[in-house]
Amino acid sequence: PTRKLATILAADVVGFSKLMDSNEVLTLENLKTCREIVDPIISEFGGRIFHTAGDSVIAEFASPVSSVEAAIEFQQILSDRNKNVSEDSRITFRVGIHLDDVIIEGENIYGNGVNVAARLESICEPGCILVSRFVQEKIEKRIQLTINSLGKSELKNIEGEFAIFQIDPSKEDQTPSTPSPSVETQKEDEKQVSPSVTNLKPRLLVLPFRNLNNDEENEYLVDGIVEDIITEFSMINSIEIISRHTAFNFKGKDIDTNQISSELGVNFIATGSIRSSGSRIRISVELTDPINGSALWSERYDRMMEDVFEVQDEIVRKVIVALVGQLEIASLVRAKRKPTENLSSYEYLLRGKENHHKFSKEGVLEGLEMFDKSIEADPDNAQAYAWKVCTLGQGMFRGYLEESTDVLFEQAKKTLEKALDINPNDFECHRMFCEVYKSFEDFEKAEFHGRKAYEMNPNDPRIVSGYGEYLILSGKTDQGLELLIKAYELDPNGLGESNTDKRIGDIVFGSFVHGDYEKSLEYAEKIDMLTNNAWIAKIASLSALGKNEEKEKEKGKFLESNENFSFEDHINSFHFQNKSVNEKMIGLLN
Repeated sequence: PTRKLATILAADVVGFSKLMDSNEVLTLENLKTCREIVDPIISEFGGRIFHTAGDSVIAEFASPVSSVEAAIEFQQILSDRNKNVSEDSRITFRVGIHLDDVIIEGENIYGNGVNVAARLESICEPGCILVSRFVQEKIEKRIQLTINSLGKSELKNIEGEFAIFQIDPSKEDQTPSTPSPSVETQKEDEKQVSPSVTNLKPRLLVLPFRNLNNDEENEYLVDGIVEDIITEFSMINSIEIISRHTAFNFKGKDIDTNQISSELGVNFIATGSIRSSGSRIRISVELTDPINGSALWSERYDRMMEDVFEVQDEIVRKVIVALVGQLEIASLVRAKRKPTENLSSYEYLLRGKENHHKFSKEGVLEGLEMFDKSIEADPDNAQAYAWKVCTLGQGMFRGYLEESTDVLFEQAKKTLEKALDINPNDFECHRMFCEVYKSFEDFEKAEFHGRKAYEMNPNDPRIVSGYGEYLILSGKTDQGLELLIKAYELDPNGLGESNTDKRIGDIVFGSFVHGDYEKSLEYAEKIDMLTNNAWIAKIASLSALGKNEEKEKEKGKFLESNENFSFEDHINSFHFQNKSVNEKMIGLLN
């Protein structure tokens, strides 16, 4: 079985049993005709149909936008059909769409995503589409129809209340938002597209990669990698990604990037190529500014193709990590050219994050001011609340803020609760909650939020590393060490780091706690400048292996670099669930 985050579309025919009782033969003929409309549209928009029992359809999509675009298209066509046939031949569908975890096993799909989508469909008005808040957040300003809030409701056999939104495809909204699927037929509307003034997120188009082998055999790999990249980006709230359907309209065509930028409102375009030769594969990726055509970043990946799916997953992970970082860097450069009073919520957010990563008192105070301005510009920007909490935490633990720890913790907690209330599906918020509860040694809550963030975005190195650290502290060192190594493989340098020392240092520390002292020392040798935690783990590992002469030598070097340092005080600040680990470490340092 494979677990993944996916968008699920559930559809069925309104009053199907009554229609069958009235005229079974005619109803089945009409259903067949309608399915010949619905099924190809689902496929065209990148959907995969799983269940088609009787009158119902369950389909999985990589992108929330594509799923809603598909539903709108077939609902509109079915509505037109119903106007031109007799009343007893009319077939009306209702649709529910939800973004959540699913489990795929062969041709079967299960999980919360399927259950919630089906419940939404069951309470939907005929001819309409109901979506959950998770979907609404992804499609807002990206479809041509009005999205109406129906408030919160309980769904049968589903825990908790759900915010529900309705789309009525029969009611056209002429206010342009973002492009509809067919770029060719919507150009005039799309020229009016512009990102939100209050929350100007980077808008990215990933174009289909070129297959340099020019063979059909490699085409599936080329398209598969691009589709996976688009899918991963669709889960990242800080970036707006053009849907797969729109992107693949450009496949095999000569394009003018400046024109695309104008038509789709994109400010970044990613392109690439793939060539395979024997057992090797080479993938090149480039990020460009479509306005002036300048290259912002490029990278090449050479791999053995022993397992094509492993290669595909690895490339997608690395490209996502690199592109997210480059998009943020490029957006920050643009934001810093603008007067502060003209910044959008997103740009204030970037300024705040830049200050956060200065790790200084001035950086913390300036960062908090920027996050407050980001929230003022857009009170629904969940990321601004989440990063404010992260900066409060830094200020609290580094002693940069005057308020007491208890006051700051309550402030952080309320801010995070606000962020999750705005967007309970924001992995950044869950990541921050994990960090906060980890620091206050509430391991049950830290586990819940850390795991939630990891399940939502298992390829973000910060999430992988943070959850790995929690697992190390809580005694699950096998899993924790595995994740720390994964974080290093995903992003060796780490955000704001100029080299690999921090990531490897985490592995040095984790290996010591795991009891693999040889591995701890092996990784320590790869570091140019040890962090204090990694250095302490190295000294403790030498002691545990009985290498007392080397231990005393390293200890002497450490104390030369850190005058008046108390090993005991520092080690007691480590938030281990089992305090005997702290005691053991202190004993090995004596």
